[in-house]
Amino acid sequence: MSRLIWTPRTVLERSLGVVVLLLALLGPAIFSSYFTTAILTQSFIFGIAAASLIFLSAYGGMVSLAQTALMGIAGYVVGNLVTKGGAGGETKGLILGWDPTLALVLAIIITTLVGIILGAVASRSFGIYFLMLTLTFGVIANYFFGQVTKLGGFSPIASINQYTPGWIGAIVGHPDKLYYIALGVSVFVYAVMRYLVRTPFGISLQGQRDEPVRLASLGYAVPLHRTLAFGFAAFVASLAGVLFVWWDGQISPQNLGLGSTIDLLIIAVIGGLGRVEGAWLGAFAFIVINNYVRDIQFPFASEKGVLPWIGGSFNTVIGVVFLLIVLVSPGGLMGIWERALQGFGQVTASRGAARAPGA
Repeated sequence: MSRLIWTPRTVLERSLGVVVLLLALLGPAIFSSYFTTAILTQSFIFGIAAASLIFLSAYGGMVSLAQTALMGIAGYVVGNLVTKGGAGGETKGLILGWDPTLALVLAIIITTLVGIILGAVASRSFGIYFLMLTLTFGVIANYFFGQVTKLGGFSPIASINQYTPGWIGAIVGHPDKLYYIALGVSVFVYAVMRYLVRTPFGISLQGQRDEPVRLASLGYAVPLHRTLAFGFAAFVASLAGVLFVWWDGQISPQNLGLGSTIDLLIIAVIGGLGRVEGAWLGAFAFIVINNYVRDIQFPFASEKGVLPWIGGSFNTVIGVVFLLIVLVSPGGLMGIWERALQGFGQVTASRGAARAPGA
């Protein structure tokens, strides 16, 4: 394992990371309640989900469209196990009324196991075939929970956020508590991913991303590596799924649908599929546009939308943003950041050369 080398670039990135973390820790104190709850908490949650997608893409060469489905599976497990019916008016799902801590553990375990099974099925597929296979997983999950009325049907399982583990306490009416939980899970996921990619497993995973045939010829079990990576990504998605139902309070097949799948993919592409940090950056950008674009007065806006001849305010703006980012920076917002860092490094190097003796 290589020793950490401090360069002007790493110093700048780590310093900025510390500043962002400090701002996040002070979020409820310096931002409004709406911004903290609706923007930042939601950004943390969907950033975790997008991180599971970016991890597979950046380090495994696998673009998965099943992450939203895995996220929804965890939410459905929690909803079916914890709700009791009657008191909160819940009539959907199994309404078993189990202990929320047990439901939390089972949701993570079940989702991870499902991810390992799905990963084993898709592990020998590559490129567009892997993409379409994972999309099929998502469609199956959507129709399964929509058609099996015993588990919920097309109506949502509601009031899930009323049943949280005792060691967490009630989060209804205490949005700051969920904010810090989501922030802590985000930091945990990011730290684990950064550590994992530096382990022998992570290095071999990146090797099969670049040269799967050569890695297999060296004796590595490429399908096993891909399966385990998919299982880890499912674990991360399960954390996002649990946090989502605690934040939104309900889960429905729509949360597993094609629209949600595309939204998560857009988040990942906007942030950048090459670096895990892009997951949270893309989620923040997407959610800010979703929440504030309707309040912006555009010169050509009308009752039909932002552009009278196109219509649809949010879809139009997010589509334009997506198109611009893909055209200007295929690496997403993190790609723009990378280019800025390269320019910073070149300027620093040129200044260092100019100051060198005899230059």
